[in-house]
Amino acid sequence: MSRMAETRADRAEPAELQAAAGRGGAGDALPQGAVTARIQPSRGWVHLQLRDLWEYRELLYFLAWRDVKVRYKQTALGAAWAILQPFLTMVVFSIFFGHLAHVPSDGVPYPIFSYAALVPWTFFANGLTQSSNSLVSNANLISKVYFPRLVVPIAGVLSGLVDFAIAFLVLIGMMMYYGLAPSAHIVFLPLFALLALVASLAVGLWLSALNVEFRDVRYVVPFLVQLWLFATPIAYPTSLLHGVWRTVYGLNPMVGVVEGFRWALLGSRTDPGPTVAVSALVSVLLLIAGMFYFRRMEKTFADLV
Repeated sequence: MSRMAETRADRAEPAELQAAAGRGGAGDALPQGAVTARIQPSRGWVHLQLRDLWEYRELLYFLAWRDVKVRYKQTALGAAWAILQPFLTMVVFSIFFGHLAHVPSDGVPYPIFSYAALVPWTFFANGLTQSSNSLVSNANLISKVYFPRLVVPIAGVLSGLVDFAIAFLVLIGMMMYYGLAPSAHIVFLPLFALLALVASLAVGLWLSALNVEFRDVRYVVPFLVQLWLFATPIAYPTSLLHGVWRTVYGLNPMVGVVEGFRWALLGSRTDPGPTVAVSALVSVLLLIAGMFYFRRMEKTFADLV
């Protein structure tokens, strides 16, 4: 059985259907024992087919690594930008919020307080930006060959892990400079990094699918990221909120990530448990809904991109 015959109906793209029609005319004789299949575009909500992601794991790796190399190609500072972006933001926040506005920092030096939040935030923001533009940036690849389209935005998010690791090493160096030792809760740090990845991918899936149909999205994303930055407790602590409002604040997925990072690394006095639970639930729900929406819109990508 040919690969075209084995392809599921919901993988069919218009270009592939035309190619299949061109290979066989009405008068062509089928070999003995041949099996034919009628391929039609999917309708409504379709299966996620997550198993395909594992089959195309090498493509995922190469796309992510390509994004890393392209990001710093022909740059004077190279990977140093992974450090400068959160570090310079930390300097600005320390001057205006820490020194001039005297915003509390839960008993931690303000530069460490803000930078510990900016490390996961930068990973989230860059992943969201990369994934939201990923389908349009890979238009030539999407319109020519079949592969699980989910690979493209996932690779955009994963490419930020290199920057995250570099910025995190700087954070450890700053903690050593200030004489701060990581708390025993540091064993939970990978879970908060995973939560940041899930949140970035969840929002990125929605925006990437919408960006194919509405190119206005690429202009909205920078404004959205900037607004989200100040809606997240990076320059200020959640201890300013009390009672149920702190838990409601966790509806912002990055609130749980930021508070979790500070709690795991610095042993902050604010208990992030309820906030992290709400943020994790929102992130997972957004991810599941985003994957289904992405798969539903996937059949139109090759035509619109």
